[in-house]
Amino acid sequence: MTQAAGPAATAEEAAATPAGRPLEGILWMAVTGMCFVMVTALVKTLGGRIPAAESAFLRYLLGLVFLVPAWRQLAALRLTRREGGLFALRGVFHTAAVICWFYAMTRIPLAEVTAMNYLNPVYVSILAVVFLGERMAARRILAVCAALAGALLILRPGVRTLDPGHIAMLFTALFFAGSYLVMKILSGRHSAAVVVAMMSITVTVGLAPFAIADWVTPGWGELALLFGVACFATAGHYTMTRAFAAAPVTVTQPVTFLQLVWSVAIGALFFAEPPDPFVIAGGGLIIAAVTFITWREARARRRQVMPPIHATKY
Repeated sequence: MTQAAGPAATAEEAAATPAGRPLEGILWMAVTGMCFVMVTALVKTLGGRIPAAESAFLRYLLGLVFLVPAWRQLAALRLTRREGGLFALRGVFHTAAVICWFYAMTRIPLAEVTAMNYLNPVYVSILAVVFLGERMAARRILAVCAALAGALLILRPGVRTLDPGHIAMLFTALFFAGSYLVMKILSGRHSAAVVVAMMSITVTVGLAPFAIADWVTPGWGELALLFGVACFATAGHYTMTRAFAAAPVTVTQPVTFLQLVWSVAIGALFFAEPPDPFVIAGGGLIIAAVTFITWREARARRRQVMPPIHATKY
């Protein structure tokens, strides 16, 4: 879920640090994947009794406790009108993304949610070209096409009936990509802690009216599950930061494929979701394409051919 846009701010700073401990980075990223799979599994355990928007709201509301260490930075924060607008815009994108993601979790298998989450960087590449004026080399275009082919392999339109959850996941990845692009602009002006904290606050506020409009009183067990979601998500953000601090993203990116392996295993063992070879193949194709895009962008940054997103026109 989500899990993609929020932690990227913290990871961005860590990725800029010289890193030469690949094994440590791989291990941290493996733990990151397990944390995010647990987030997905706990949300799926909730079922559909609580509306998606309310589940998302309670997850972010309970997660605000983890912002306590950043309260001094937030209290001293002075935003320009443009910065305030960008934080609000990111909140809108992220709010829409988590509603779609929580809804999808109640509709489609865990492995399909995980596999389609890999589309986030692909959407980022496309949107960066459309809205930020970035250039995309032929090999990156081919990688994007390969990733989209992987998504078609997962969805198989015309071969099977698509569930609304599949459509929700397509929009989830799109909205998370928009959130990530806005984050890239903000990360050039504020620390990762502030960017992540402001995202949590704006999303909590953004989700509140949707949650209240269709409120269902949660039980203590459901609140405990949602707090568990917040704990695993926060842990995933931390371990991802440690992974990027230890090794380059080109080393850690392929390890994210383990998320799909664990999702298939957990779905089969706990949710009676039989493994789908098309989902595994499609997810593998997407992550291979994303790994190639990541490698190409890392090379471009070293050669200073492509400026960071926040330095391009917007």
